[in-house]
Amino acid sequence: MNNIMTINGHRAVIQYDPEIELLRGEFVTLNGGADFYADNVADLHKEGEKSLEVFLDFCKERNIEPLKSFSGKFMLRVPPETHAHAAEAAAAKGISLNQFVAEVIEQEVQA
Repeated sequence: MNNIMTINGHRAVIQYDPEIELLRGEFVTLNGGADFYADNVADLHKEGEKSLEVFLDFCKERNIEPLKSFSGKFMLRVPPETHAHAAEAAAAKGISLNQFVAEVIEQEVQA
């Protein structure tokens, strides 16, 4: 998957920040801030390891769950025409709209 770096089993979204001219990593599934920055990929990985270690130690010391909880439910808003086309595509496959959307998302997030 593009712009994803795995560090010690945790995935981080990587983006370039043009304002500070650095690469920025963010562990989006953690229950708090563990961002990290560097000007090259090798250093970004090292900084990510440090940031993750500090964050996990902090959570352990304070008995805080480090991972965000995801319910599996979320609201999705799309244009009415897209909704209609998705409903048609789901019906053509003989599945529910929910199953259809879940399959499409799963295809996109496969690692």
